[in-house]
Amino acid sequence: MPEFAIGADDFLLDGKPHQIISGAMHYFRVHPEQWADRIRKARLMGLNTIETYVAWNAHAPRRGEFITDGGLDLGRYLSLIAAEGMHAIVRPGPYICAEWDNGGLPAWLLRDAAVRPRSSEPTYLDAVTEFLRQVYEIVAPLQVQHGGPVVLVQIENEYGAYGDDKDYLAELVRVTRESGITLPLTTIDQPVPEMLEAGRLPGLHMTASFGSRSVERLATLREFQPTGPLMCMEFWDGWFDSWGTHHHTTSAEQSASDLDALLAAGGSVNLYMFHGGTNFGLTNGANHKGRYLPITTSYDYDAPLDEAGNPTEKYFAFRDVIAKYAPVPDEQPAASAPALAFDVPLEVTASLLAVEAQLGERRAHHDLPTFDELHHDRGLALYSTQLEGDGGAGILSFGEVRDRAWLFLDGVPVGVLSRDAHERVLALPAARGELTVLVEDQGRVDYGTRIGEEKGLIGGARLDGVPITGWSVTPLDLERVPGVATASLRGGYLPAAADAPAAPVAGPVLAHASFTLGAATDLFLDTSAWGKGFAWINDFALGRYWRRGPQQTLYVPGPATRDGVNELVVLELDVFTGAGASFVDRPSLGHTEV
Repeated sequence: MPEFAIGADDFLLDGKPHQIISGAMHYFRVHPEQWADRIRKARLMGLNTIETYVAWNAHAPRRGEFITDGGLDLGRYLSLIAAEGMHAIVRPGPYICAEWDNGGLPAWLLRDAAVRPRSSEPTYLDAVTEFLRQVYEIVAPLQVQHGGPVVLVQIENEYGAYGDDKDYLAELVRVTRESGITLPLTTIDQPVPEMLEAGRLPGLHMTASFGSRSVERLATLREFQPTGPLMCMEFWDGWFDSWGTHHHTTSAEQSASDLDALLAAGGSVNLYMFHGGTNFGLTNGANHKGRYLPITTSYDYDAPLDEAGNPTEKYFAFRDVIAKYAPVPDEQPAASAPALAFDVPLEVTASLLAVEAQLGERRAHHDLPTFDELHHDRGLALYSTQLEGDGGAGILSFGEVRDRAWLFLDGVPVGVLSRDAHERVLALPAARGELTVLVEDQGRVDYGTRIGEEKGLIGGARLDGVPITGWSVTPLDLERVPGVATASLRGGYLPAAADAPAAPVAGPVLAHASFTLGAATDLFLDTSAWGKGFAWINDFALGRYWRRGPQQTLYVPGPATRDGVNELVVLELDVFTGAGASFVDRPSLGHTEV
């Protein structure tokens, strides 16, 4: 069987120098029926390795669970990489960042006040150990020396930017080794002396993350690691997008030049990303460095292979560079064809407030609970209380809104409070009546000290300075929405004002459309005429949309569609300005300048 090791200057494959030319592709961001296609296109670009994180919170949404089927079948993913004749790098964290909800850490873990994430605190380490052993049960038999594809495993992730608990890193190494991982273990940090020093540990091979000035950054890494191969474990060839900003792009020519310099210096590389994919469902993370910025549904990343799996200008520019240093197959991916473009009528089927009982269980609370106190990890919750003011106007305030709240008084919309605008106070037209608050968690922070913070309405509520008590709260199960929307087609859950389908419709409402396809195929759903919400195709959660942009389409993976009748369901929280759903022939990820 092959052997993989670290030599004096190079990685060694069966004792011979080996340059890793890898690309990042997260299995949990790609429909599993498209894994093989994307992996093959990686090989055709000249890559010899695929790298992936492992998202702990995706595999273990509840303590004691570890899901490994469907889109979370890591073993199948690694086996497909092997079948393509490629190697694999696995980065199980446990913290991954990745612009992923909570940086991959489960919300249930951080509800325990004793837990100190990313440290040697015992409660945290106990859960981490359980998780890593489950991951390594899959990975250990697939190490290259056992005939599998895996050649490297990473310990933690850019830890030097967060802490310097060497006991924590040592414990991760101990669990990894005891779980049968005998391959070289790596760390990754930005090539800044303080970060490299904080994140290092004897016996672990250091790698760096950067996207430019390759020779300079490799020199900094070499100062901290005099021997062994140089590697950029994250070569940033693009960037992610946040709602309310712009679509980030980078020059294919400049990125190719920086890649050329890196490979010419003898460095190994992992392109971050080769194929970004999509934050399907409610999986996106958020950043907060003074202002809360949730990540978009698209994780296209301006990568060589775009969100729909099509090669870009950057793909071919990188391919030409790689061909100077390694064999590149003669075969090239076929050019993409425009997607089908068509319109279908969209029928509003139910008011969300009218079907609350079908989406969750209402419970009474004296004080205002957070999502985490409800053990509600993601999505939406409805809060209701009776205001007993004198009927005049009033000032409603919350400690903090995380992350967006729609407010209704006796069912009539009275305003919106948003975290990104630091809003938490609203003038009510009357201080009497039923107050309903629909709260959306827009994604948990994935980087920095805010990881694990609570969601929902924080710090209670006050009316004219007086605490409000006596709440009923319904955490909403969004997985039920498609079934409820379809069952409500003629269920009488709509106010009379919504009977005219051509008029704009105020949310929150559920809507439904049917359309027929001759075969399963990729589609792009145009959301530009809608406000803010979520969409499903045949019960497959496409993710969030928001008129704020930059993203104006949602990618529909072909395997989520079918030959025959297909069902589209939308949960609109703001306002539908159009009466239909449009599918367009290409994606629109938004403006690239501000």
